[in-house]
Amino acid sequence: MNGAMNALIIGLRILEYSSIDTKCGARMNMRLVPAEEIESDARFAFGENWSRFLTGLNDTRIGQAEHSLRNMLKVENLQGKRFLDIGSGSGLFSLAARRLGATVFSFDYDPKSVACTQELKRRYFANDQYWKVERASVLDEAYLSNLGRFDLVYSWGVLHHTGQMYRAFVNVIRVVAAGGTLFIAIYNDQGLTSSYWSLVKTLYNKNWVARFFIVAVHTPYLIGLRWLARALTGRLSLERGMSLWHDMIDWLGGYPFEVAKPEAVFRFFRDHGFVLEELRTCGARMGCNEFVFRRL
Repeated sequence: MNGAMNALIIGLRILEYSSIDTKCGARMNMRLVPAEEIESDARFAFGENWSRFLTGLNDTRIGQAEHSLRNMLKVENLQGKRFLDIGSGSGLFSLAARRLGATVFSFDYDPKSVACTQELKRRYFANDQYWKVERASVLDEAYLSNLGRFDLVYSWGVLHHTGQMYRAFVNVIRVVAAGGTLFIAIYNDQGLTSSYWSLVKTLYNKNWVARFFIVAVHTPYLIGLRWLARALTGRLSLERGMSLWHDMIDWLGGYPFEVAKPEAVFRFFRDHGFVLEELRTCGARMGCNEFVFRRL
């Protein structure tokens, strides 16, 4: 009963934050977002999935998110750093960065994702001047040009959902300070298997019937077998503070969908003045390859 009540309260707050009116616009510092990004029927409702994820967020998951940042960045804290979260989603990693001491700037194109980030800020850092949240698009060059440069730019599993991934790559470069760090995660290119997943994601976003069928067909593999494999290897707690269910929904529905081989991402940023400092690949499996680059 308490869990249901908490979910209702969170949902009402997110609806309050994401309503498009003058009051909420002022609160969220609304920016112009390309209409095709919001209105396309083919686009997955990322914010709705994140709002459900927040109902189960706890200190353990927040700690896991903090650990993943420290581990990949090889730091103990982010004191004195300016942290830009591009595509903040649930707001979990903006929260983790703020708890690690960074000055945080978060933005997302999805109104409900922005509302989720606002909700976490309200819970943990209400009225904090060192964490700002806005609604905007990484494809908006004018917006990015006005942001300035950041010590750490973070965009995990976001740029491949823009529909223009390489344009997004170009755009994130402009906000990384000299000597700054870029931490991104991009879907792994599996060739024909990626084509299959692209079809699945397209169908998922068609209507509720297709959604129900796709979830039913893939749950035994994406939840059942994955849970069993993690249980047998003592890894039931997911990395990065995520959850099996919300990960699966994000995977099945996450569209637009683009992929890249690790070497393609490496070469692109190398040719634009970046040095690779950390890499974590998923091999030939589905999922994201993680990259930490430093700008020369």
